[in-house]
Amino acid sequence: MIPKLIALDMDGTLLDKEGNLPPDYWELNELAARRGAILVPASGRQLATLRAMFPQGWDFIAENGAVIVHDNEIIGTTELPPAAVSAALSALSTVEVAHTIVLCTPETAFVEEGTGEEALTEINKYYRSLTRVDDLNKVAKTGVIKIAVFCAQGSEAHVAAPIRAAVPEHNVAISGAVWLDVMAQGVNKGIALEKMAALIGTPLQETAAFGDFLNDYELLHTAGLAIAMENGHPKLKAIADIIAPPNTEHGVSTVLRQLLSPEQE
Repeated sequence: MIPKLIALDMDGTLLDKEGNLPPDYWELNELAARRGAILVPASGRQLATLRAMFPQGWDFIAENGAVIVHDNEIIGTTELPPAAVSAALSALSTVEVAHTIVLCTPETAFVEEGTGEEALTEINKYYRSLTRVDDLNKVAKTGVIKIAVFCAQGSEAHVAAPIRAAVPEHNVAISGAVWLDVMAQGVNKGIALEKMAALIGTPLQETAAFGDFLNDYELLHTAGLAIAMENGHPKLKAIADIIAPPNTEHGVSTVLRQLLSPEQE
């Protein structure tokens, strides 16, 4: 059976190590459409970035599920309570290891003036729309949907514990070796996949998802067919139905061609 809805994580999954799409992506997108399937980017990246990457795209799961787009319209966003944003900022102020905080809204992401070039280089990969402010506390009540923290020395080792202690009721996801994301309770890519499938009238057993890191865990757990990358986190590989070749070898393309082949009909 060919999955009708196929969710694709970006970094470490669909994109190569330089952050580029596979050269055959748009060919595969057309093949999926002919087979009655849609490919949906499902990323921690912001919506503005995904729309720039996929100018022909109409459906997106952005900000780890905090923003859902169907037929090119935002059909759902979930905000973090301002008190939770303030609590997280307070906790992060006690972290002595160098780190950079990004406060995300559906339209833009905020960073503080004076953010270093190394951090900005990393942040600009994921946040096309970026606004600098003198104090993040001043925008803590402006509809924040996600807090992202960049820590070059390791997000899990240095940032996760104080954040989890500060906002234990909300979703804290280790989204990469140097990134940690905070979303409201009940927000993750898996819940977003459920909502997207319901919107287009596709049973969950007819969905598939590709992922590589811990912020993809709920996504793979929810999908009818779970595909983890060979370069992925062991916890994802443990729940996967299929292990794809690594992203450096365009493993998503390889498995997509198999899933979309006429023999699967």
